[in-house]
Amino acid sequence: RLLNLVRDTLGLVSALGHRSIAAVVGHDFGSPVAAWCSLIRPDVFRSVALMSAPFAGPPAPESGDTVDRIHDDLAALDRPRKHYQWYYSTREAAGDMRDCPQGVHAFLRAYYHYKSADWKQNQPFPLKAWVAAEMARLPAYYVMDLGKGMAQTVAPQMPSAGEIAACKWLPDDELRVYSTEYERTGFQGGLQWYRCRTGRKHNAELDVYSGRAIDVPSCFIAGKSDWGAYQRPGDLEKMRDACTQLTGIHFVEGAGHWVQQERPEEVSRLLLEFLQR
Repeated sequence: RLLNLVRDTLGLVSALGHRSIAAVVGHDFGSPVAAWCSLIRPDVFRSVALMSAPFAGPPAPESGDTVDRIHDDLAALDRPRKHYQWYYSTREAAGDMRDCPQGVHAFLRAYYHYKSADWKQNQPFPLKAWVAAEMARLPAYYVMDLGKGMAQTVAPQMPSAGEIAACKWLPDDELRVYSTEYERTGFQGGLQWYRCRTGRKHNAELDVYSGRAIDVPSCFIAGKSDWGAYQRPGDLEKMRDACTQLTGIHFVEGAGHWVQQERPEEVSRLLLEFLQR
């Protein structure tokens, strides 16, 4: 639950001997955690920087009969598709990746490449609505072919030996640190995030905060080649209301989803300017 993660973050702040901090910064799944920290406890988290995943505000209360047909509609397309977050919520996802034919290291290399600015086909644009025909315009690492797992999806995008050698933001020896650990531990721990977030019962308590906004200074940073800002149609626009002191929305040139790895100097500059203001 997100509120448990806010509690964990409060515990960390306290354990480090602080009553409040200048800012909380979160990337990807860390972005909603950072957002909820600053929304619920603005006295502790005095500003917030959100990266790659916009914050659209607390959910509106839903009736018990609300049904999202997006998954049936994606599966019914001429090219049947499925959403990666719901795939990651399935029992088979962890094994598909850990035991993939190419091995964990090659899987991760292709995955990181595919979602970076190094994959030149990443040219994001806003989608019109949360409907199958629009969602199918996302790259296959977001809206996958129905019969494929993620390792199979990214395998065709494996970079060449020359591209790997030229990748300064993720050298192969550094990637090996992560691939070795995932070979040991598997992926299920991380995938639990998706299982919790795609299930309504774990999010219902957030309805209590419906209508509340983040009232501390905030900023948003993403790579210009990152589809993450658009994968939930309308969220980027909603963030302007969800964050009442939004100081800027920054799209970093030459970066995809891994913006702080791909362009660390630029991200550091933006964060320092935000904190100084």
